[in-house]
Amino acid sequence: MKILHLDTNHSLLINQLTNLGFTNHENYIDSKEVIQKIIHEYDGFIIRSRFSIDKTFIDAAKNLKFIGRVGAGLENIDCNYAEKKGITLIAAPEGNRNAVGEHTLAMLLSLFNKLNKADKEVRDGKWLRENNRGLELDGKTVGLIGYGNMGKAFAKKLRGFDVKVLFYDIKPNIEDENATQVSLKTLQQEADVLSLHTPENASTIAMVDQSFINSFKKSFWLINTARGKSVVTKDLVSALKNNKILGAGLDVLEYEKSSFENLFNENNMPEPFQYLIEAENVLLSPHVAGWTIESKEKLAQTIVNKIKANFC
Repeated sequence: MKILHLDTNHSLLINQLTNLGFTNHENYIDSKEVIQKIIHEYDGFIIRSRFSIDKTFIDAAKNLKFIGRVGAGLENIDCNYAEKKGITLIAAPEGNRNAVGEHTLAMLLSLFNKLNKADKEVRDGKWLRENNRGLELDGKTVGLIGYGNMGKAFAKKLRGFDVKVLFYDIKPNIEDENATQVSLKTLQQEADVLSLHTPENASTIAMVDQSFINSFKKSFWLINTARGKSVVTKDLVSALKNNKILGAGLDVLEYEKSSFENLFNENNMPEPFQYLIEAENVLLSPHVAGWTIESKEKLAQTIVNKIKANFC
């Protein structure tokens, strides 16, 4: 079988697939249009997020048996159409779930202890102890939306704290020793912290809007290491301003699919994002929650293992 690699990944991916007898070709430069003209030559291809895989591209891949995505989700692939064509879809959420769990916890603890604010002040020569008095996580109720690989990994990290962990998920009866499954209404009644662990789909895009936020009984902290489009930024900012949301840790942004650097052009900066980058109770990172040295290897190994299981 011939495999086309469209994004660079850990070297073990190609090395192990070669040892298994696959022929591997790499193309990290050509446009989608150029790739589409040669994709019929391949039995499989492996991608991260270089471009979307739509019906036209899938139709051009006449001999395709599988698509591997070195990442947790498959949002950039028309999954329904691929499956109708008998194409096996392979993702690797097992590979970076631990990294996401650790990053989520790090963001939460940093916000509670004002670490980003305190660090900047000390570097500026300010020693403001009372202004940086923090909160303890113990005694809080942490609510998760989504209890797949990422949600479960975060819940596991919370076991060392005296916290109550609740989750809401569309799948029934999936609770375990680390968290209790509840209705969305119950979660909104009890949560002090909300952490998102959902894929991007029709039901999650713009999910966290003004109505959703105001449905929470208490003011709460928001952590989003899932998908940027799940949170309506202008509604988040309004909630930060009126203290309905006490602080936010955002590894993903509504704006990241556009050219992020261009946002910093004076004419392109959305007003809500301007507020976020200036707010002391907002922590931002560039979609790296699952992006560790270890996860790079684990993601690649997961893809290899799944290809081996399905096609060897």
